[in-house]
Amino acid sequence: MEYSIKSGSPQKQRSACLVAGVHESRKLTPAAQAVDAAADRLLSNLLRKGDMDGKIGQSLLLHNVPGIFADRLLLVGCGKQGDLDDRQYRKIIVNSVKQLKQTGATEAVSFLPTLEVRNRDYPWRIQSAVQFIDHELYQFKEFKSKNKEPKKSLRKITLMVPGRRELQQNEPALTRGIALAAGVKLTRDLANRPANTCTPTHLAEQAVELGKTYPSVEVTVLEEEEMKDLGMNSLLSVSQGSAQPAKLVVFRYQGAGDDSKPVVLVGKGITFDTGGISIKPASAMDEMKFDMCGAASVFGAVAAVAGMEMPINLVGLTPAVENMPSGTATKPGDIFTSMSGQTVEVLNTDAEGRLILCDALTYSEQFEPAAVIDIATLTGAVIIALGKHATGLLSNHDPLAAELLKAGETAGDRAWQLPLWEEYEKQLDSPFADMANIGGREAGTITAACFLSKFARKFHWAHLDIAGTAWVSGKNKCATGRPVPLLVQYLTRHCEKRN
Repeated sequence: MEYSIKSGSPQKQRSACLVAGVHESRKLTPAAQAVDAAADRLLSNLLRKGDMDGKIGQSLLLHNVPGIFADRLLLVGCGKQGDLDDRQYRKIIVNSVKQLKQTGATEAVSFLPTLEVRNRDYPWRIQSAVQFIDHELYQFKEFKSKNKEPKKSLRKITLMVPGRRELQQNEPALTRGIALAAGVKLTRDLANRPANTCTPTHLAEQAVELGKTYPSVEVTVLEEEEMKDLGMNSLLSVSQGSAQPAKLVVFRYQGAGDDSKPVVLVGKGITFDTGGISIKPASAMDEMKFDMCGAASVFGAVAAVAGMEMPINLVGLTPAVENMPSGTATKPGDIFTSMSGQTVEVLNTDAEGRLILCDALTYSEQFEPAAVIDIATLTGAVIIALGKHATGLLSNHDPLAAELLKAGETAGDRAWQLPLWEEYEKQLDSPFADMANIGGREAGTITAACFLSKFARKFHWAHLDIAGTAWVSGKNKCATGRPVPLLVQYLTRHCEKRN
């Protein structure tokens, strides 16, 4: 998809489709008013007859409107004027794209970014419009035998701003929106690939390709022998049941000076999770290919940051393994010494994500990070607690948690903080090792984070449990690309605060 911004009068835009808004009670937006004047009050007359009221979700497609150069005019319901918030703006943009896809138009000019959104400026509206449009148009067809774009598909959208001053001001926002959309798409593509394609080796290969696409990103891949030398026995305990070798991908993006401490992102990369010896039920096990969505989100965030040329130092770590049952697989009750020197009794081999993350967290110490954020489809318990709407957030540093929560609100990719209290740690007690890898049924999301916190005591750390938000199930199952928007917004704000 090609995106651009432009200024100009609605009636003078030569386009396959012009998009303008109508507020509730049939009130035309300024762009629609200009078209109405050029068309001798055609729109006012149609609305007066009841063709459209202006509620969000409504639309009206008109052909050959007199007085304008566009082939079509798409009117989109925008709700009550002055009452538009972030989520309503997204609904309006998404509705316009759904209608455009049905028209056969290959390009369109949209005046929807000129809508007033409560507490949101033009750059936010431009960047978000690109993000919302790209998300709605996303399709995953890599494994379809008939994988051809239809001749009449939407390929270009021009987003309109009032004048030349706004045009210049919003070019960076367009660039950010395009980079963010590319990062989200990369995340979704990686996560949607089947596990027989998207192996740990495939992730490592894709990381190398990402480094070629963005020369500012340095990529290193650690092999099993190197991890063994580092003492990453907890990580390797998960991969020992699989024929697929584990990989640890290290991204380094240097957009700021050497004296600037990096933010480290650590993404769980279980490319398929059978549960190991503690095997999962067969129902919906195919969705366990999504257990690498944390790693995929690190890929996406790194790509977005590099695409924006963000003035920040960033490290991405993605431990990638398969969790399989076999004669060499970890058994419940086995004990391993982690890279930190702490010992772990594995009571449940299906609680494997924390076993690979803990060694990656210890590995991150060498970068002397400003903050470390891990991202993982870690617990089903977070879905019981928060449903599919919010990412679970736990942290050992309240200011970091607050910044992530604020970033989620701004990006429309929300999280909710859960407590990380010392009392919960007792559930991880083991009579044989320093800790067990599970803490029982109660507070499963919290005890999983408590486990990770034992490996994050030397830095400010936050944990994002995306088990409920990383993908949708059912007939339209698909990776969502979350929490890439949250992460990129946090990193953007981190740059602004530092400068």
